[in-house]
This record gives sequence, structure tokens and C-alpha cells, in this order.
Amino acid sequence: MNIQYIHPADQLVMFMQRIYDKRLTTMSGGNLSIRDDDGNIWITPAGVDKGTLTRRDIICVKPDGTVIGPHKPSSELPFHISVYKMRSDLHAVLHAHPPALVAFSIVRQCPSLDLIPTVRRVCPDVRIATYAVPGSEALGANVGAVFADGCDIAILENHGVCVGAPDMFTAFQRFETLNYTASLEVLGRKVGNIHELPADAYRMSETNFHTKMDDFIPNSRSSEELAARRDMITLIHRSYQMGLFTATHGTYSVRLADGSFVITPFNYDRAYLEEDDLVRVKAGMKELGKTPSRAVHLHEKIYETHPDIQAILLAHPVHAMAFAVTDAAFDARTIPESYILLRDVKKIPYEEIYTNPDQMAKEFVPSCPAVMVENDCVIVTGGSLLQAFDRLEVMESTAHSIISAQEIGPIVHITDPEIEEIKEAFHLQD
Repeated sequence: MNIQYIHPADQLVMFMQRIYDKRLTTMSGGNLSIRDDDGNIWITPAGVDKGTLTRRDIICVKPDGTVIGPHKPSSELPFHISVYKMRSDLHAVLHAHPPALVAFSIVRQCPSLDLIPTVRRVCPDVRIATYAVPGSEALGANVGAVFADGCDIAILENHGVCVGAPDMFTAFQRFETLNYTASLEVLGRKVGNIHELPADAYRMSETNFHTKMDDFIPNSRSSEELAARRDMITLIHRSYQMGLFTATHGTYSVRLADGSFVITPFNYDRAYLEEDDLVRVKAGMKELGKTPSRAVHLHEKIYETHPDIQAILLAHPVHAMAFAVTDAAFDARTIPESYILLRDVKKIPYEEIYTNPDQMAKEFVPSCPAVMVENDCVIVTGGSLLQAFDRLEVMESTAHSIISAQEIGPIVHITDPEIEEIKEAFHLQD
């Protein structure tokens, strides 16, 4: 989907619906705007239910200040105008009150940008904007001062967050990514000691193998491939709705009978992916005209090493990732289902996924079908797409349960003799 061909009013409705559906703002909180090429500012209205917005509710503020529309513009219009005045390169402003970022705003701190590498890439800088009354010219000046200094994201003291970008999708991507790391830090602090990456470690993840692959032109598409594409899209959309990954980060793949595999594309919005966006990879070559995920080389190595693995999911479920960014151990011996599906989950050093894919591929054995990569991701494998997805869901559910249990009392794990009984009953291999 290319949002450049979507009217500003429709974009505002689309992205406000996504923000509201993810419970990242309230019915009356938050506002979005887009400045078009004629200098008009399209902005969400004041006093209208964010869950039922339509294009007819969107307000257009002309360069001369004339307001066109059935409602008053958002009361925060002053700081939207201030950002646009300070930054001619920005054409979208997003303001919302997601609980995790509000938590940081009320302690007047910024969340860490170095828990996982994608955050520093998407959100290179975040500043604090001094408190002022909502809707006031003073707040507009305070927010504008942050943007005038070249920063695109401001945490508003005792208020929320303001994000600017060249377009609304980029603004949303920055907002979603910052909210993710804020949520991750809150959870991580509950389970252990936070481990941050060095400030420039994210550059290690900027691999370019996916851009250098030779192309091939598929002669046909089998029913098997079409079914794989259909099922992947179903679960990719579900994964996004469930928060298992963000709009542009997270990689799923499925192996086909001829040894090729289908994988998610690079830098596409997961919420709107369609079957023809997925990329087929065969014998080290990619489908003509498409760019696969950065993780394509690792997926290829895992398939080469393990003929029994038919699906690989790389994701960032926030409760599971709380263990990946701390010194806390993840132990799946909580309930039988968790152990049966996850077995012994290893924690792999951050650099291994980028510097030694051959060794990384060898980490997956019958007793370890899923791993956590420190400060990066979780990776689950399966004999089918459904089995891999089941493992991913169970990992996140298990992590959530462990974090919740710590607020109640000491966790009692299934004992070693009981584990042996489970292995025998369910024919689990070591």
C-alpha cells in the first residue's frame, strides 16, 4: 500500500483507527495531522469519538487560518502548527497518550533506545518537552522548540508523546516503535536487570545480503505455494493484531516441497501485507522485483541445516522479549503445554545472529525448537507453519504468566522426574 495515493482525510482515519484499536489512546485523547503540498493542515476534530471517525469528520485548516469542516479542530492545533513552522521537511504530526509512554512522561524520562536495534534506527533521538497547559500557545512553543533543534520525537511532560515525520506512515512507525520499547523496558524492569546494547550496536543489524541476491523469474505458482502465501498472510495479520511484532519488523517464512521458501518482504507494513507482497527465494535467488527481509540469509541457513524444519518465525512478542533484554532466565517448565512445545529455550548472544548464521542455524535441535536472541528477537521453528505459530503464541503466553506469577509468589517449576514423565508420554526427543 502506497499511502501517497490516499487522501489526507482517509489517512488520518486509517491511522487513528489503528492507534485506537491497539488501545494506544483513548476515545477523546490524541490527535493526528497532515500538511499537504498546498499548505493545508488536515487534522482530527475535537470532541469526536476516535473509534468512529470518518473522512467527513476530518477538519481542513487553510494557510490563512480558515477552518473547513463540521467540527472544531483538535485543541492541540497550536503545537501541530508550531511543528510545521519549525520544520518544513515534516508533513505529518502524531500525538497520543499510550500508557507506557505516559508512564515515562509522568516521571519525566525518555525510554531506552538501545534495548533492540530497530529502535535506534527508527527513533534516533527523543527529547523532553517542558510541561504547559494542553492546547495553549505555550505548549506549542515548548514542543516546537524540540523540533526546531532537529529532533522528531518529543515526550511531553505529564501529557504524552508527539511525533513528526515526512508522512503519516513514518510517524506511526516511529510512534509504534517508541511505544514498544517503552513497554519492553517497563516489563524488563519487572523481571531482571536491563541490559542495553552499546549505542552503535544497531549498525551490526544493518546487513545488506537481502539487497544483493540475484533474481529469478518464477515460471508458475503451484497450489502449494499459493496455500502457503494465503496461510502466511492470515497469521501475519493475526500476529500484528496480537502485538507479536510491529508494522515493519518481524519475519515469517515457509519452505516449499522443491526446497524454495516464501518469506516476508523488507520494510512493508505488516498490517496490510497481501499474498503477492511475499517473496519466494530459491537456490539463493529472490523473486524478480522484490526485496526479502533482512533475515533471509539466516532463514536460508536454518532450512539448509534442518530438512525437518518447514517454517521459521522471527518476532518480538513483548513479554518474551523482556527476558531477552535482561539477565532473567526463561524457563518453560511452568505447565505441560509450555514444556511440550518449547522445551529448553536457549538465550543466544546478540552478535551471533549477524556474524555467524551457520552456528546460529545449528542451535535448533529437537530439544530446542525456539531461541531468544539477546536484545534482538525470538525465533521459533516448526514442522509446519501452524506448529511454529503455536510455539510463538505459547512462548508469549508463558512469559506473560511468569511475569504475572512473580507478583504473587515464588514460582514452582515442574520437577525433573515430572519432565521425564512428560517426555515419555508425549514421545519427546532429546
